[in-house]
Amino acid sequence: MTGRPKEKRVRPVADRFALAFPGDPGSPDVQDVVVVESTGRLGPGGHPVYADRSRIIRAEISDRGEVRMLASGGHQRSRTPSAAERLPPPGLSPADLAQ
Repeated sequence: MTGRPKEKRVRPVADRFALAFPGDPGSPDVQDVVVVESTGRLGPGGHPVYADRSRIIRAEISDRGEVRMLASGGHQRSRTPSAAERLPPPGLSPADLAQ
């Protein structure tokens, strides 16, 4: 039986991250923030892959918070986020995690 190789699944570093992208040149205070969630898959560097709900924004994020943007389609040029912040799972606040 031939078919696709099985995809390797992984436990993510965090369930969700907020990626902050720099604003337009000349306006450093303006940022776009996109929330990405774990896809359960590994990227080319061996780290978990995260995606936004539309699956257009895809990023491989290491356990040290290093972000590699992944193209989701042809001719796509993704900007590199200026920050990646771990978010608590939906329904929990950061204070809930500290307990």
